[in-house]
Amino acid sequence: EALVRVVGCGVCHTDLGYLYDGVAPRHEMPLCLGHEISGEVLDAPGRDDLVGKAVIIPAVTPCGECEACKRGRGPICGRQVMPGNDIQGGFASHLVVPSRGLCVVDEPGALEGALLRDSGCTLAELSVLADAVTTPFQAIERSMLVEGDLAIVIGLGGVGGFCAQIAAAKGATVVGIDIDDERLAKMEQYGVSKSFNSKTDDSRTIKKALRTWAKEAGLPRTGWKIFECSGAGAGQDLAWNLLVHDAFLSVVGFTMAKCNLRLSNLMAFDATAQGNWGCVPELYPGALELVLSGAVQLKPFVEVHPLDDIARVFDDAHNHRLARRAVLVP
Repeated sequence: EALVRVVGCGVCHTDLGYLYDGVAPRHEMPLCLGHEISGEVLDAPGRDDLVGKAVIIPAVTPCGECEACKRGRGPICGRQVMPGNDIQGGFASHLVVPSRGLCVVDEPGALEGALLRDSGCTLAELSVLADAVTTPFQAIERSMLVEGDLAIVIGLGGVGGFCAQIAAAKGATVVGIDIDDERLAKMEQYGVSKSFNSKTDDSRTIKKALRTWAKEAGLPRTGWKIFECSGAGAGQDLAWNLLVHDAFLSVVGFTMAKCNLRLSNLMAFDATAQGNWGCVPELYPGALELVLSGAVQLKPFVEVHPLDDIARVFDDAHNHRLARRAVLVP
C-alpha cells in the first residue's frame, strides 16, 4: 500500500449517484467519496521508488494476481479496489491506496503547482485523468480504432467530450451527437468534425445524413466506431440504431434505463458490441501523455474549488449548475 497526500480530486457522476441516487458502495458507512485523485506519495513500504513522486491514482486497481488478471481481464477482477467505493476515497487530505498501478507524473514542478508541459494543467487538475479521460481511452484502445476511421461519440459531456478528443488525436474523423447545441458547438473546436442534435433529429434521420456525409467526404461507410457515452436510454437506443456492417459499439455510459433492441442486428451486420468498465492501470501512461502533449485538452473542461466547499459543489453538480468538471483541492 501507499500513503498519498491528496493534491486534487475530481467530482464524478458516480459520486453523485452514491450520495443522491441510492447507488450502494461496497464499503460500509461512513465512507469518504472520490475516485479521481492526484497526489504525492509519502510512504510506500517495499516501493521506495514511489516515495516523493507525483502520481495519478487509478480509479480502479485490479489485484494483478487472480485468474482474470492473469489472462488480461483486469476490468473484471473480483478483488479490484476503487477509492470511494471499496476503500476510503479522495475527498480528504490523505488516503491509503494500493501501490500497484500508481501512474507517476514525472514532470518538473508537479508538486509545486506548476503548469505541466503543454497541458496548461496543474497536478490537481490532472486528477480527472483517473476516470474521465482514461475510461474512454481504454474504450478506444479496445475498439482498435486507427487513423482514417469514422468515430461516432454519443453524449459529449464529461467522458464523451474526452472520448471525442482522444479519437481525433488518434487520427479518426469524429462525429459528435448530443442534445445541447452549445456543447456541440464547443466540441467543434476540440476535434468534432460533424455534429447532430439528437433532440431534434431522430435516429433514422441521423443515420441517413451520416451515410450521405460519409460518402461525400470519402469516409468509411462501414466499420464505424460508435461510443455511447451519454448514459441515457435514448442515447443507447440511438447507438444501436447507428450500427452498420463491421461496426464496433462500445458502451461507456451507464443508465438503469432498459432498451428494446434486436440482437440479430449484430449477426446481420457482422458487428461487435462491447461494454467498458474503467481503465486498467497499464494504459494510464498513454492517456497521460496525450494530455501532457496537448493533443487532448483538459484545462478548458475543469475548474478548481476548495475542498471546504464540497457541499456547495456537490449541490451545484447535482443540479447541473456547473459548466466544467469540478476538482476539489484540500
